Amino acid sequence: MREFEKINRRKFFKKGLTTSAAIFGSFYVGITDKLFAKKSSSSIPELVAVRNGEPDIMFDRAIASMGGMSKFVKKGQTVVVKPNIAWNREIETGADTNPLLVKRIVEHCVNAGAKKVYVFDHTCDTNWRKCYKNSGIEDAAKAAGAIVVPGNNEKYYEEVRIPGAKILKTTKVHELILETDVFINVPVLKHHMGTRLTIAMKNLMGVMWDRGWYHSNGLHECIADFCLYRKPDLNVVDAYRVTMDNGPQRARKEDVIFKKSLLISRDIVAIDAAAAKVFGLEPEKVKYIRLGFDKNIGNINLEELNIKKIVL
Repeated sequence: MREFEKINRRKFFKKGLTTSAAIFGSFYVGITDKLFAKKSSSSIPELVAVRNGEPDIMFDRAIASMGGMSKFVKKGQTVVVKPNIAWNREIETGADTNPLLVKRIVEHCVNAGAKKVYVFDHTCDTNWRKCYKNSGIEDAAKAAGAIVVPGNNEKYYEEVRIPGAKILKTTKVHELILETDVFINVPVLKHHMGTRLTIAMKNLMGVMWDRGWYHSNGLHECIADFCLYRKPDLNVVDAYRVTMDNGPQRARKEDVIFKKSLLISRDIVAIDAAAAKVFGLEPEKVKYIRLGFDKNIGNINLEELNIKKIVL
């Protein structure tokens, strides 16, 4: 038994996306009206973008537009919510996911009937307890009813094979990713000195053990390869406070701006492409996003996609 409660094992293998580009979502960034056009007024959008609100309220509106959390979480299921808790920084720095957003996501999962909701990250700072505490995420998640568990020890990780991977053919993945029914990915949008941006695809580095291997063997390719294993069931990008420079963890006060935005989608490539636009970059300029499209993981072509835009 692990330090936290074991749950029924459930193995997942995903060999890539097989649905057509037409089912993917689009996004709000205020760049051009055609990106916001709806294909059908009655259809559920595949990507929702909200701006000008607080993190919890924006998520309420976004998830309602996607049909509610019950579309993703069924009664009795187990859920893992994976925010960015990588850094021992205060909330105001924008280094980690906003705790108010994490709390509200957990609350929606509980209200949808989830049996258990777990929250964890494999932190970059070695003192993971301080990361959990000073980010505000541990207290917020527990207050909402989540079980907050560690990701700091190799014993929590199991080796898996990744079919179709170019470089990352095997890796060790946190057992919660192997065992839970629903996987919700909750990154924060910010500048990154190594990859230009860190968003949803890169946030998955926090569910595997040996991040150093990525850096030594092709960082962008490994980020994309991992998405061939298990894509999250839902991605929520926190773009409330956005680090525009000196990311991921050295941002000064002047490097952080309030965009007060949120994106939500099943498609991890589309949401990263949309978030890049929110940041001010063309998605093709971020190599792992382009590779995600090339590997048929999701759609980078935002002009093809359907959107719901909400301004609060």
